[in-house]
Amino acid sequence: MITNNCKTFEIIEYSSKYDEQIKDLLVELQNYLIDVDDWHTQVLLDNYREDIFKMDMKKVQNQSGKVYLAKCENDIIGLIIGVVAKTDEIDKLTNDCAKTGEVLELIVKNNIRGNGVGKLLLNKVETYFKDIGCSRINIEVFGPNKKGLNFYTQNNYIVRDYIVSKKIK
Repeated sequence: MITNNCKTFEIIEYSSKYDEQIKDLLVELQNYLIDVDDWHTQVLLDNYREDIFKMDMKKVQNQSGKVYLAKCENDIIGLIIGVVAKTDEIDKLTNDCAKTGEVLELIVKNNIRGNGVGKLLLNKVETYFKDIGCSRINIEVFGPNKKGLNFYTQNNYIVRDYIVSKKIK
């Protein structure tokens, strides 16, 4: 548990009673990505809230995943979703295919950021991945999300892959 000027927080494992709050956080993250997207390609479709939740939870179920929640009284103020990454045929041809954790989502409510909640969530999923024998963790960060990238580099993550894009229209 940590304390800040709001309340006392604790990190708990997923419970379905928080599904609606989790969906709200997923929408908050997508809205943030829309705001930082200088190409204006990110969208928030009507079905996003339900569908992204279902897709993430299916991966959790099928890929030895975990969901941890940051809880302040009865409010969920942050979450992290981690799964064991799948390997494909290209992976098998090009790398050691070590068991790898993958963070699908890390979200902290905007008004709570900067109080260590994200770090606690990240530490919790890192411990889970270590406990199940993962050798590394991958996290995809949207290019314009400079705050997210800075957060991860401050937590000893390094950039290992790039996707470069060019507008052609």
